[in-house]
Amino acid sequence: MGNRQSYRGQQRGSVLLKAPGLVVLGIAMGAAGGSTVFDMVTGGSSITGVGLSCNIKGNVSIDTGERIFHVPGQEYYSRTKISPQYGERWFCSEAEARAAGWRKSRR
Repeated sequence: MGNRQSYRGQQRGSVLLKAPGLVVLGIAMGAAGGSTVFDMVTGGSSITGVGLSCNIKGNVSIDTGERIFHVPGQEYYSRTKISPQYGERWFCSEAEARAAGWRKSRR
């Protein structure tokens, strides 16, 4: 029995327990309308998968700071560039964008 390692000795511990600040930071950023884990994993790119099309562009107005989202087919959609460093991001649905406090572009 003295040669057996205990089960407890073989556990490595959760990454979440070792870096809880990262979890809190990720939640806070998403709640504030900033980048989410999705944005970080995908590099903010538009993806299609599991029935979701994350191609709604969340843009911050340079002039007013207002948060506006653009959907495909709208006048400024193709010209809108997403710059995460300015708080801009991608959304998978209009409901998600509205829930995060963004409004739809009028054009």
